[in-house]
Amino acid sequence: MATIKVIQNGPYCVEGGDVTAVDWNGAAYPVAKRPFYLCRCGQSANKPFCDGTHGKAGFKAAEAAADPPVK
Repeated sequence: MATIKVIQNGPYCVEGGDVTAVDWNGAAYPVAKRPFYLCRCGQSANKPFCDGTHGKAGFKAAEAAADPPVK
């Protein structure tokens, strides 16, 4: 099972052995180690993976887990 953790003011941490990172064309990205981190600041030079640039860029995220919408 995979788990995606939102790191406060940082990347998404993806844990689990059954995860494949795939681009919009269906091509898989090689992921050498677990966990791996996906950029959410948009500044990484190694997209879609995080390279730590969010710290230098002063990235501040507003989102946190919220209750699902009531239907």
